[in-house]
Amino acid sequence: MDTAAWSTKSTGKFTIRFRPYTLAMRHVFTVASFSRTTTPVVLIEIEYEGIVGYGEASMPPYLGESQESVMGFLNKVDLSAYTSPFQTEEILHYIDHIDAKNTAAKAAIDIALHDLIGKLLGQPFYKIWGLDPSSIPATSFTIGIDTQAVIRQKVAEAASFKMLKVKLGLETDKMIIETIRSVTDVPLCADVNQGWKSKEEALEMTHWLAERNIVFLEQPMPKEQIDDMAWLTERSPIPTIADEGCQRLSDVVALKGVYSGINIKLMKCTGMREAKKMAELARALEMKVMLGCMTETSCAITAAAQLAPLVDWADLDGALLIGNDLFDGLQIVDGQCYLPDRAGIGVTLRE
Repeated sequence: MDTAAWSTKSTGKFTIRFRPYTLAMRHVFTVASFSRTTTPVVLIEIEYEGIVGYGEASMPPYLGESQESVMGFLNKVDLSAYTSPFQTEEILHYIDHIDAKNTAAKAAIDIALHDLIGKLLGQPFYKIWGLDPSSIPATSFTIGIDTQAVIRQKVAEAASFKMLKVKLGLETDKMIIETIRSVTDVPLCADVNQGWKSKEEALEMTHWLAERNIVFLEQPMPKEQIDDMAWLTERSPIPTIADEGCQRLSDVVALKGVYSGINIKLMKCTGMREAKKMAELARALEMKVMLGCMTETSCAITAAAQLAPLVDWADLDGALLIGNDLFDGLQIVDGQCYLPDRAGIGVTLRE
C-alpha cells in the first residue's frame, strides 16, 4: 500500500489535504507512442464544517503534469476569500487563473468541491443536475497494443462488455483488429492516438475498419493536421472523435466540421463544471459526445459518470485497469454502468 504522508493546509473555512499515490496497472498499457505499468495520481480532500469532499488528479506522463507539479499548484491555492463551497463559479474561476494549464490539478479541486456540495445538499450530483442514471451508455473496455496471445487474453477477460476500445496507430493495426475479430464480434471503437499521418492512408483504413464493425474512430491523425482531419471526417464512413485535439470548452466551436464529435475528460478540461458545459455545447452544435477517462481511481471515474447520461459513448474503464483502487463508487456489470445513490460524487473509501 502506498502510504505517502498527507500535506495539510488551512485556508479560511476550508482545510485542504493532499498526497501522492501511484496506480498499478493490471497489464502493461501500450498505445501508439508509449508503454507504462503505473500512473501517478494525487489524492485530495477538501473539508468544510466537518464534511469532506474527495478529489483526484491523474497524470499519465505524456500530459506534462506530475505529482510534483500538482502538489506545487495545490500549495498555491488560498480559499480564505470564500465563505462557502456554494461559491463554486467564483472559486473555480479563481482556481483556473492561478496558473496556466495544470488541468489535472484544477480537476482535483473541482471534483472535491462537487463532492462537498453534493454531501452538503444530501444528493448525488446527477440528481442535482436533473439527469437519469439509467440512460448512461454501456462503457467500453480498453485493449492496448500488444501481441496476438495477450490481445486474445485481454478480450477473454472483457467477455462481458458490449463494446471494446482498441488502441491502434502502429504497423500492427490490421493484425490487432483481425486477432480480436477471430474471437469476438462485439462492436469496437478504435483510438489511434494521432498515429496515422497520411489522410489518404487514414481514409483507406476507415473503410477497412467500417467493414469490421468499428463504430467510431478516436483521434486518427495528429491534432495539428486540422485540414487533413476535416478532409477525412467529410469522407469517413464512421464518425471521428477529437481527443488530443479537444482539451477545453474554448476548443469546441472550432472543431465543428473538423471532427464528428469530441471526447471529454475531466483531467483535460479542469473538472465536472467545464465538462458539463462542453457536453451541452457540443450537443447544441449537433456533434457527438464521448466521455473518457485516464487511468484513475473510482473517485475521478465516478465523478465523470455523474454527467454520463448526457453522452453518446462512455469510456469509463480506467479504474478497472488498476489493481489498487482506494475507492468504491461506479459499479460496472457486464459493461453497464451503475451509479451509487450516494450524496456528492458517490464514492466511499475502501477499508
